[in-house]
Amino acid sequence: MKDIKVGLIGFGTVGQGLAEVLLMQQERLPKRTGMRIDLSAIADKSIKSLPERFSHIPLVQNGQDVINNPDIDIIVELIGGVEPAKSFMLAAIAQGKHVVTANKALLAQEGRDIFAAAAAKGVAVGFEASVGGGIPVIKALREGLVANRILSISGIMNGTANYILSRMTDEGIPFGEVLAEAQRLGFAEADPSYDVEGIDTAHKLAILMSMAYGMHITHREVNTEGISSIEPLDIELAREFGYRIKLLAISRNHGDHVEARVHPTMVPQDHLLASINGAYNAIHFHGDCAGNILLYGLGAGKVPTGSAVAADVVDIARDIACGSIGRIPPLSYLPDQFSARRITPMDELYGPYYFRFTVLDQPGVLARIAGILSEQDISIESVIQKGRKESGGAVPLVIVTHAARESSIKQALEQISTLEAVTAPVVKIRILDEE
Repeated sequence: MKDIKVGLIGFGTVGQGLAEVLLMQQERLPKRTGMRIDLSAIADKSIKSLPERFSHIPLVQNGQDVINNPDIDIIVELIGGVEPAKSFMLAAIAQGKHVVTANKALLAQEGRDIFAAAAAKGVAVGFEASVGGGIPVIKALREGLVANRILSISGIMNGTANYILSRMTDEGIPFGEVLAEAQRLGFAEADPSYDVEGIDTAHKLAILMSMAYGMHITHREVNTEGISSIEPLDIELAREFGYRIKLLAISRNHGDHVEARVHPTMVPQDHLLASINGAYNAIHFHGDCAGNILLYGLGAGKVPTGSAVAADVVDIARDIACGSIGRIPPLSYLPDQFSARRITPMDELYGPYYFRFTVLDQPGVLARIAGILSEQDISIESVIQKGRKESGGAVPLVIVTHAARESSIKQALEQISTLEAVTAPVVKIRILDEE
């Protein structure tokens, strides 16, 4: 029976998850693969010893020492960030070692260099755990949907943001309070900006778009808005209109241009994505042959994510055993088949909108706002105005529109914001409009 030796760089949450999965499945994996998959070395500069159950594994401080080990077949990078992760990955590839990572930030920013180096060297790159935690999103897109033109990608791709919005929706708790609790429970980082400002979701969408459309795209090209400005009042009003607010990644394939956006979105309550709560993720693909595909599961967590990393290790081990490295391109498309694609400007988007204005409760205010919207060809579907607490005080005025062009929306809101009766910045939330 062949032994496949794995070197791990980074023994944080996901690294420990991988080690635990390989230990849990040490009897099952040989029955499925005909190979023993052996975690043979671990590098982590922040720890001095491993837990007792892993104490037989050599521990070093420098990841390069693991890369330089001639017995290691596969290097798994789980330290996160761009550097030194990129340098470790490229060094491993240069030595002809296969690599696995869960590092979506690295792939979304520097993936082009890593995949090019791997192709030139004839080694494999596994990255299942970079999107969706334990959900087999990458494999589904790369293999299961290979015979499809992908028409759209959408979904909830960040468990922290979804947990916060779920708590705000179900319990009416303000954003700041839920975030603080999520940090205490370990659901959110001390610096939560990547999660709550949509950056983490943008990384994941960029990876999926590269695979779905055969194009090079970084997260910087994804139009990104977060959830920190969402208030309980907006969630309450969304419910009155029949919606739930979710942080969605959305991409639609228009042929010569593709949408790439992450932002809070009002989702109809009867839509499947509206029922995805807590730390769960759901990713939706629409293929021209398969139709609608929804993948759902835990988007984070030590063992679920470790399971996804282990799946990549097993795939590569099987390819090593069969001499079939490179049989499936890591990004689905052959390297020479990638092409440039224009990213749809946000101004060209067309869809319905929710606006919450804070206005003085005076006669004629609604008429003036409605008039400005009309001048920009924006049609009103519904209006809610909450009662005043004191005479002449500020009150919320909520308007839901029919589909309109975003450029017209921007012009209208700029005009409305200058009105003396408008006392606070306008809250704008896009409404999911499925084509």
